[in-house]
Amino acid sequence: MKLERQTDARWWQRGVIYQIYPRSFHDMNGDGVGDLAGVIHRLPYLAELGVDAIWLSPVFRSPMADFGYDISDYKTIDPLFGTLEDCDRLVEAAHAQGLKVILDLVPNHTSDQHPWFTESRAGRANPKRDWYIWRDGAPDGGAPNNWLSDFGGSAWQYDPASDQYYYHAFLASQPDLNWRNPEVRAAIYDVMRFWLARGIDGFRVDVIWHLIKDDQFRDNPVNPAFGAGSPPHNAVIPLYTADRPEVHEVIAEMRSVIDEFAGRLLIGEIYLPIEKLVAYYGRDLSGVHLPFNFALLSAPWEAGSLAKLIADYEAALPTGGWPNWVLGNHDRPRIAGRIGPRQARLGAMLLLTLRGTPTIYYGDEIGLQQVAIPLERLHDPVATSVPDHALGRDGCRTPMQWDGSAYAGFSAVEPWLPLSDDWRERNAAEQKHDQRSIYWLYRRLIELRRSNQVLLQGSYRTILARGDLLLFIREYSGHRLLVALNLGNDPASLNFEEGTLRGRLVLSSSLDREDEDVDGRLDLRDAEGVIISLSQDAEV
Repeated sequence: MKLERQTDARWWQRGVIYQIYPRSFHDMNGDGVGDLAGVIHRLPYLAELGVDAIWLSPVFRSPMADFGYDISDYKTIDPLFGTLEDCDRLVEAAHAQGLKVILDLVPNHTSDQHPWFTESRAGRANPKRDWYIWRDGAPDGGAPNNWLSDFGGSAWQYDPASDQYYYHAFLASQPDLNWRNPEVRAAIYDVMRFWLARGIDGFRVDVIWHLIKDDQFRDNPVNPAFGAGSPPHNAVIPLYTADRPEVHEVIAEMRSVIDEFAGRLLIGEIYLPIEKLVAYYGRDLSGVHLPFNFALLSAPWEAGSLAKLIADYEAALPTGGWPNWVLGNHDRPRIAGRIGPRQARLGAMLLLTLRGTPTIYYGDEIGLQQVAIPLERLHDPVATSVPDHALGRDGCRTPMQWDGSAYAGFSAVEPWLPLSDDWRERNAAEQKHDQRSIYWLYRRLIELRRSNQVLLQGSYRTILARGDLLLFIREYSGHRLLVALNLGNDPASLNFEEGTLRGRLVLSSSLDREDEDVDGRLDLRDAEGVIISLSQDAEV
């Protein structure tokens, strides 16, 4: 049965989310940087691909020290991306195409150029002083404690004018808000209502597990596992700077704001082990709708490891908690770079057949590669402030490759980051003409997912995870799909007992085996995945 795009309050359970890094999606004004007009221009592509929602990385006014994650005004659009009216036009145009729009909200910290911080920094007696986290130095001099910035060095910045330090979990130009202050909470909730009233369909909340810090400012424990090659901030365990118990009270308040508007979505960015991640659904599901599950971003690409990861996640979900999966994002190397372009097709099949809401990172649908960025073109503050430039994130943020024209159709001028070397061959236009491309695999998978209740609502059960082979079943109302993935570089064959495997192959990762009958034996090429619609009498 064919399903249209969902408009009910649970659209996000049936939908596919597509993350756009606006700087790199499409440039319409010819400055080499993507903008909101460019997103509007490419909406027909997204509707044709079949996704249901777009999530935009930050577009609010910002000095761009961390490319929009340092906000100086939460209620307007940075001129680099356009205007507030452009954002309104984007929402209207997206809704006309049946697409939802999700904004990236960054409430943990602001830019040091935000008027709130300007006031806070003006003096100890300023009414907004307590909107940020200020402390006296240690009795023997220096920073108040051993808290470290994720971007390197101490998380405390000395302010000579007031002889105090302020806390910044990231850059010194990104001071952390004090979420223990009710006025701060009210101000951010006001921001949320501002955008929700303009028609935004939800928020992805940046570093939501960081919002509350220890009120006693205790030293973080030394990390005994810290060693060579580890990011510098991993020298301590962030026991007192992240994932504090009180954060769930704050998130429940955020959720109550979202619930004032029908059918809106709250997503939380949370890099935590699964057993801690699931707490962010909240008591009685009063937390975020989707605590982002990033487990696939770092999982070993091996059948047993993947099966265990999936089983552990399914088992940990609270009653009624809806799962979700992420294969790539703006902070981690691209999937095609992590596991190779052929295995990336299996990644797509896994992402779009697991139970729950999938998020696609822009360009992954054309197999966009991780790009090696020359030192002179590095922009990411992680790369420029930490000695190990390999930690930088520029390589997964390069421009979308639209066609074979100059600058891959992204811009009329040199883009802010370099293109992949293969842009003349690996681009959306070329792949749309190739019915066996990874683009068409994504498109067919999304179409199958939308049209099949088994993939939308069905249960999950692993039936084999051995060597390079991962096989699982999705089942709903007596109908079953078998997903079989060969993660190895050699062909594989499986013989089943008589009567246990019988059905029809409905989709293969190679896009050339549809409608094959399957009866007792399953043959898989190297790095191939298939989806089989099982017969009612099959006993597998």
